[in-house]
Amino acid sequence: MTGLARRIGIGLLASALGCGIAVAQGWQHVGKVQRVEKLKDGVELIAGSAKVRVTVFRDGIFRVRVAPDGTFSKDFSWALIESPESPSVKIEESPKEIRIISGTVIAVIQRAPLLINFSDAAGTVYLADQPDLPMAWNGKRVHVWKKMPTDENYYGLGDKAGPMNRRNRSFANWNTDEFGWQESTDPLYKTIPFFIGLRKGMAYGLFFDNTYRSVFDFGKESPDYFSFGAEGGELNYYFIAGPDPKTIIEEYTGMTGRTPLPPLWSLGYQQCRYSYYPESRAREIVKTLRDKKIPADAIYFDIDYQQGNAPFTINRQYFPTFEKMISDFRAQRMRTILITDLHIKKDPNHGYAPYDSGIKNDMFVKNPDGSVYVGIVWPGESVFPDFTLARAREWWGGLYKNFVGMGVAGFWNDMDEPSLFERADKTMPLDTRHRLDDGTSFDHRAIHNVFGMQNARATYEGLRKLQPDERPFVLTRAAYSGTQRYAATWTGDNSSTWNHLKMSTPMLLSMGISGYPLVGDDIGGFAGSPPADLLTRWFEVGALNPIYRDHTAKGTLDQEPWVHGPEHEAIRRKYIELRYELMPYLYTGIEEMSRTGLPLMRPVFLEYPQASDFYGDNRDFLFGRDFFVAPVTTDMVDAEEISLPPGEWYDFWTNAKLSSKEKFTLQPRLDEMPIYVRAGAIVPMQPLVQSTEETPNGPLELRVYLPNSNASGDCRGTLYQDDGHTYAYQKGEILRVNYSCQVSSGAVTLSSTTEKSAYQPWWNSVKLTIYGALTPPKEVRIGEQVIHEWRYDNIAHAVTLTMPDALKNWSVRLAF
Repeated sequence: MTGLARRIGIGLLASALGCGIAVAQGWQHVGKVQRVEKLKDGVELIAGSAKVRVTVFRDGIFRVRVAPDGTFSKDFSWALIESPESPSVKIEESPKEIRIISGTVIAVIQRAPLLINFSDAAGTVYLADQPDLPMAWNGKRVHVWKKMPTDENYYGLGDKAGPMNRRNRSFANWNTDEFGWQESTDPLYKTIPFFIGLRKGMAYGLFFDNTYRSVFDFGKESPDYFSFGAEGGELNYYFIAGPDPKTIIEEYTGMTGRTPLPPLWSLGYQQCRYSYYPESRAREIVKTLRDKKIPADAIYFDIDYQQGNAPFTINRQYFPTFEKMISDFRAQRMRTILITDLHIKKDPNHGYAPYDSGIKNDMFVKNPDGSVYVGIVWPGESVFPDFTLARAREWWGGLYKNFVGMGVAGFWNDMDEPSLFERADKTMPLDTRHRLDDGTSFDHRAIHNVFGMQNARATYEGLRKLQPDERPFVLTRAAYSGTQRYAATWTGDNSSTWNHLKMSTPMLLSMGISGYPLVGDDIGGFAGSPPADLLTRWFEVGALNPIYRDHTAKGTLDQEPWVHGPEHEAIRRKYIELRYELMPYLYTGIEEMSRTGLPLMRPVFLEYPQASDFYGDNRDFLFGRDFFVAPVTTDMVDAEEISLPPGEWYDFWTNAKLSSKEKFTLQPRLDEMPIYVRAGAIVPMQPLVQSTEETPNGPLELRVYLPNSNASGDCRGTLYQDDGHTYAYQKGEILRVNYSCQVSSGAVTLSSTTEKSAYQPWWNSVKLTIYGALTPPKEVRIGEQVIHEWRYDNIAHAVTLTMPDALKNWSVRLAF
């Protein structure tokens, strides 16, 4: 027994339970298996007073549940949207163990003590219980200990600061409003109790579906094991076999839901601050964006547009023609997004409809004695919708009717951890009661981490009802697993420091691989005022984040793109413009995200799980499959080393071809962010526009980055387009085109195959630019016809031609 006396802060004792296992002080470990009952999808094990169920959710996914007193609670999840399938399950028993076989994955259950291991058919272990620490409970607390291989890395848990690899640290999950958080701040705004374990290219996932305050310790207490548990609720977790990380994310988001396809405009540049007021200031901001030709699609309004900070009101002193302002912005192709915090001002007998109707219809959270709970937030005394009730969510959704009628395009649910003032714990008392539709209720310990999720759900579902054929845009700060079904999110109140710029990428990557891919941060930082170079560098990397929003706090200096003079303005405009030029590629990746759960912004190991050199990379990321980005996140003047992912890559700016075998250093100018394109990528782009609603003037552009002939099997690209805002795409009104190329020593053949053409795009012809042609082609053919209207660029090593009538299937052959 090495070091067992210091684990998890629970004081393990050096004694035994007759099975050679350690005893954790105050904890009761599950004992040996006394009886096995076979189920259609697994087994139920009786071990003393406890029951343990190990079942197959579907092929490759196992579920483990423990009932310490032998009675399982009602099976319910806020996170899951899928029901278990009925996969083929084979159960084998021997005197020492029970084996549950499902496809290529096996759960091996040791009988004495009850320990669970998961392995593949070849016997390679994915995940195993720590031998001397079986699952345990202590009163309402539950806990699990797992063996921790020395070379295993851990990623996920969503909204966590610091390095992306969680190994050697511990984390709590309790949604918390943390203004100006730093690297060591924990917990933060979201609870996503899901992670991926990765070693030597082999990965698995684990989702602990428990809404109480939980903890994950990845070896901080001991180098021998990691552990997780919660202060209440059920010991209920899902094991997801990979073995590759992409499969895990697809399976996990299949269980908990995927981010629906957002409106195209929400992927444009968004301008925000706390706060734009009065109305003349907001109009000035929009006018300046348009006058300076800085592309943008949305402007936000924080709480100062409201009367006395009361949600769903308008301060007519600040905004005398609020409705006309929204209409005028819309005419300028600028959408409006309003904050609507979840607290309702306690304001009886003054005609404040949200409070009066909520009281009348019993919509608010209660104290233990049945009275309405009142807390202090921005409006002063406030009450809180009981979002765990379907009728309360429906009531809340209906409150948006007037704003939707005015033409407001999106809504921002903030303070939804929930966050309260004048309390040390910054939230509502733990004994407040939340009601469920079946007549039961839970105290705040059980509901706290899903409160913001249900707030976002109520907003999203309300907007769906008010505008059935318009895709909603909702932004939430707090979340639980599954909230991605309802809202985009951001990393909360960050700071205007180089360190926070450096931390933003691993946080966004962690959110993406935790099933929450539509995410951004406050460009430039929320707390404080960034120096000019920092803000410029943040605009650069932000252009390739899923959500691109510049936001800052009250009392800070201006933070719009044009501050700090014309040089910085030009660089920031350059990267905003790059985002809009890449919008066909970006939107295609976002559509893939909505179908598969795979994030647009992804860590290198997601595409290259064997590339262990990138397991600890917190700076670089992939933008879709085809772009590798190495942002500048420091004000140091020294050159930075860059290592490319496996294969060959092109410098996006110079078109120079590079190999991953080369390691090099760069000292980028202020206007340069290193971006590389995969050899074999076919990237759709568009002419510059000032908003996503503007029709591009010119053909679609396809950039083809030729691979070597031995890699031509992976030369491909895709384009997806639809109307960008309705649900017509669900009826098949889409355009999907697949592109490919074949490379040999003497020729290159490019092909376009239209898979679905029920949507008519803005373009008919394609400007085709083929990089990597070291010499001019001897002949160019479209189909069987030789053409002479093409151009060769000797510096870029590129061939350019125009493909007319490009919506039809076509092929181009270049002979060298």
